[in-house]
Amino acid sequence: MTFRLREHTADVAVEAEANSLGGLFAAVADGMAAAMVEDFPDSGERFTLEERAGSRERALYDYLDRLIYERDVRGVLPVDSDATVREVDGEWVVEASARGVPLAAVHGRDLKAVTYSEMVLEERADGWHGYVVFDV
Repeated sequence: MTFRLREHTADVAVEAEANSLGGLFAAVADGMAAAMVEDFPDSGERFTLEERAGSRERALYDYLDRLIYERDVRGVLPVDSDATVREVDGEWVVEASARGVPLAAVHGRDLKAVTYSEMVLEERADGWHGYVVFDV
């Protein structure tokens, strides 16, 4: 799985590819962390989360929004993300974990929110592709 940061007017975007949908979610999440800080220490404990939504796009939005919430409430930067995404009875379920690096240990810019603006989430012949814009 890979990601690239893309400039986007006053915002920042993450473009990512992965072999699986869960890998794509994790790559976008790691790209989101990279948009906030360039480097982070190996400290922090892993935490888990689960999100459910009626569509894949909403599941990605809710997952990233939850990571921003965890950052704000726990005071940690979620990094080294891992995610599994599956459809269960018409609902998309994201089961994920991340390592929470204490915000006191990093310096960077703040990301305000994930947006639906220009969001792309598609399966291609060579895997999954995603593009997500974040409000800074």
